[in-house]
Amino acid sequence: MPEGHTIHRLAKDQGDDLAGRTIRASSAQSRFVEGAALIDGTVLERSEAWGKHLFHTFDSGRVLHVHLGLIGKWFRRAGAPLPDPTDTTRLRLSPKDDAGDEVAWDLTGPMTCAVITPDQQDAVVATLGPDPLRTDADPERMWSRLQRSGKAVGLLLMEQDVVAGIGNVYRSELLNIVGIDPRRPGRKVTRDEFERLWAETVRQLRLGVRRNKIVTMSTAELPMPVSRLPNGEGRYAYKMEHCGRCHTELEVYPLAGRTTWSCPTCQPR
Repeated sequence: MPEGHTIHRLAKDQGDDLAGRTIRASSAQSRFVEGAALIDGTVLERSEAWGKHLFHTFDSGRVLHVHLGLIGKWFRRAGAPLPDPTDTTRLRLSPKDDAGDEVAWDLTGPMTCAVITPDQQDAVVATLGPDPLRTDADPERMWSRLQRSGKAVGLLLMEQDVVAGIGNVYRSELLNIVGIDPRRPGRKVTRDEFERLWAETVRQLRLGVRRNKIVTMSTAELPMPVSRLPNGEGRYAYKMEHCGRCHTELEVYPLAGRTTWSCPTCQPR
């Protein structure tokens, strides 16, 4: 499932292409014809993300809400003429002005694709924890949840009402960098550890948005520039055999229904 940095990058890229323009919305798959009709011919005012949720607000007051889930994807199409959308395209968004044949965004396989009201958007956001990529994020909300819980911190990081946007890759990487065993109870995390965890989460997610990929190692540790690094490399723990920091063999075990990697040396229990 795409993590928060991907959704924020999508919000930025789609906003760059479409914000301020009258939108043509269509559904080749025919599963979203009525929803597409509600936003077709309206102006996209802004695109924003909260965790793994993407929101497009239109001048009609309607909001397009998308959650990609496990298999959902957005595809950017460009060129004149644009290729026809595939039969699996739930939604295509493109400008309706004279330059409308230059770019389109095609959505396939989302878990959620709905046109909602601002009040309904607020209700979705109310179920989510702070998003470290948002300027209005309140880390104290996350700290409070950790301190009240005996659940494993590695499990809590995956709960979107605790902190929004973290998935399995960032969970393994962030806890390795900060030196916290994923199985430690949330209330056993110290204030100093939490502050380092929050700061590193913000830093890494921002890097993820800029690079459009998850690379947690410093550039000095990488064998080549980030732009040339194959996907899945440049990480300390996730899907690694040995810790990228101390080279100890990693422990691998399930947590929150997902495989987790941690270092017995850098993340002692």
